[in-house]
Amino acid sequence: MKKYIFLAVMAAWMVSCGQKEQKINTLTEAQIAEGWELLFNGADMSKWKLYNGGEPTGWKIEEGVMKNSGVGSDFGGDIITVKQYSNFELVLEWKIAPRSNSGVFYRVQEGVAQAIYQTGPEYQLIDDKGWPEKLQADQYSGANYGMHAPVNAKVKPIDDWNETRIVINGNHVEHWLNGVKVVDYEFYTDDWYARKNAGKWKDVATYGIAETGHIGLQDHGGLTMFRNIRIKEL
Repeated sequence: MKKYIFLAVMAAWMVSCGQKEQKINTLTEAQIAEGWELLFNGADMSKWKLYNGGEPTGWKIEEGVMKNSGVGSDFGGDIITVKQYSNFELVLEWKIAPRSNSGVFYRVQEGVAQAIYQTGPEYQLIDDKGWPEKLQADQYSGANYGMHAPVNAKVKPIDDWNETRIVINGNHVEHWLNGVKVVDYEFYTDDWYARKNAGKWKDVATYGIAETGHIGLQDHGGLTMFRNIRIKEL
């Protein structure tokens, strides 16, 4: 019996040794066949630009990881994809420094507002546990910032990578955090308008009006890091 157990263990070990860990910022053959596209190759920012124009020189790449300025106060500028998207599934990994704050935007429009958050809804990224001020329910990681609070959201320890997934199909939107759906809503319903008109966007005519737009990443408060950013159009 011990001989069979030993052989089984050895076989499992050999199989595991034969499996190579996927490199960051790459796609598998299966993902390519499914229609996934990388938005960051780990080497350059060719698929990104500054919101309202310009090169994203305030951002940097270190060891295959995209980092905002880390200075805070929007120092490096918010960036957006060169391409615009309507219906899509977006997946990315992020890690945030203590007491830092950032976000992922979608359906962003240029030339209509001074700030990115005045056009596109924001998937909130923040140091939930270490933020020095009291957070509102719709300000925690995974929230549709200022609109929908996340449900059952759990961020990983500060030094670990989190996975964000955003799915938009027509007017239906889902926010996922570390494999759990935390926000689910529809654009332009009575509930959506009620939330918009009762909050900080009530006097912002450009917020959430577009049915297509850019993906955006925020340089806002402290350091946030991104990798494995991929998108699939639906």
